[in-house]
Amino acid sequence: MKNYAVLFIFLITITSCKHSQLEVGLDAKSGSNAAGFALLSEQDGVVKLSATIRGLSAGMHAIHLHEKADCSSDDGKSTGGHWNPTFAPHGAWGDEKGYHKGDIGNFEVGQNGIGRVYFETNEWCIGCDDNTKNVLGKAIIVHQGADDYTSQPSGAAGARISCAGIVE
Repeated sequence: MKNYAVLFIFLITITSCKHSQLEVGLDAKSGSNAAGFALLSEQDGVVKLSATIRGLSAGMHAIHLHEKADCSSDDGKSTGGHWNPTFAPHGAWGDEKGYHKGDIGNFEVGQNGIGRVYFETNEWCIGCDDNTKNVLGKAIIVHQGADDYTSQPSGAAGARISCAGIVE
């Protein structure tokens, strides 16, 4: 009987810890060669984003989540604007003045043309019922330039050079 109780507690524990994982490919847009992949995972209410993009120019580039997982247009504009379910102003992630849920930020690319992004937050979820947190159906966009964190509504980061729809 004791073994059944231990098994029951174990099953409750592993089923109550929500864990999801999703890998998506980033495709080149706007005549660029910027392509790669992103891995999104969720565990215990925290979503982690890890992305590797090749074919970028050296320097700073912005990465955002956009409204729609539609990467069909050559310029990436089929994804719509930044994902902003709370109707906040554009800004740096965590800024007291406000920020979009899609305002991930900037990342550095070296002379080798490879950029890596690591980001985690409890303000996102993968497939939950909360429309202000659910990243499924959104797109990851890498921009040609850096986000200035002040220009509204987009941060003036330039062309959309890589795109991935966040879909299962």
